[in-house]
Amino acid sequence: MGKKAAEALDISYNDLADYLHRNHSVYMKVGSAVYYLTDVNFEAWRAQDTLRRNSKNHFVDCSELVDTVDEFLTLPFVHGKTIKDVFDQATFYASVKGEKSA
Repeated sequence: MGKKAAEALDISYNDLADYLHRNHSVYMKVGSAVYYLTDVNFEAWRAQDTLRRNSKNHFVDCSELVDTVDEFLTLPFVHGKTIKDVFDQATFYASVKGEKSA
């Protein structure tokens, strides 16, 4: 799991699937909630709630695991809404490793 970059990404909804395929993860802030959108060993996709941690100090899943990014983008895990539903209210941040983060 990377850290949330300090600067927001300039990304469109239409570019999000390609971004996830290339980078494997991104942070999405909606209101005060921050979600970590990530793949699971290149085999499945999930959203995690960054405000909740398990006993290993890892973020807790807040969505189902699904096989494809397209399926993932249609999951209603943000209070019953999908990423597309909340996209205009969301801010996205890169997930960085070994760099300064927010």
